[in-house]
Amino acid sequence: MAKLSINGKTHEVNVPLDMPILWAIRDIIGLTGTKYACGKGICGSCTILMDGNPIRSCITPVSQGIDKEIITIEGVADKNEYLQKAWQELNVPQCGYCQPGQLVSALGLLNETPNPNEEDINSAMSGNICRCGTYTRIKKAIYLAAELKENNKQYYSYTNERSIYNKQKKFYKKREYSFRRLDISL
Repeated sequence: MAKLSINGKTHEVNVPLDMPILWAIRDIIGLTGTKYACGKGICGSCTILMDGNPIRSCITPVSQGIDKEIITIEGVADKNEYLQKAWQELNVPQCGYCQPGQLVSALGLLNETPNPNEEDINSAMSGNICRCGTYTRIKKAIYLAAELKENNKQYYSYTNERSIYNKQKKFYKKREYSFRRLDISL
C-alpha cells in the first residue's frame, strides 16, 4: 500500500511499487487528464510535477512518488489560474493531446522562474512535443501568464489572431485591433 499526495489530497493505492505512476494516477485514482503517448518519457504528454519538478509519469515508478507532493493537470487551476487563462485567451491548443503536459511543464517553469525569458522557456519546454506545432502560441501564453500575474490580474484581450506580441513582454499592440477588458476573479 502506497500513499500518494496528489493535488493536495492523499490517496492510498494498492499497486506494485514499480508500476509507472501514470497508471496509478489514471487507472486507480481516476485522474485521467494526464495522458499516455510514447511510454518512453520522450514526448512529455504524461508530465506531472513531483515536488515542483516536471517528471515523466510513464517511466517514473510509484515508489518515487511516496512522500512527495504531486501536481497533475487537474491541479493546475489551483496553482496558477493565470496560466489557464493565458492558454484560453491565445487559443493555444489545436488537437489538445499534448496540452496537459505542456501546461504542467509551464507551471513548473513559472513556479521556479516567475518572469522567464525566451531561453528559460525554450529550456523548460524542450521535452514536450506538440505534433500540431503550437510552440509559438505556447511561448506567448507563458509570457502572458507571467504578465497577468505580475499586472494584478488585468489583461486586454485581442480579437484578431494576427496581433503581434511585443518581445519586451508588453501587451499586444493596439493598432488596428479591437480590445476588450477581461476581469479575472480569484
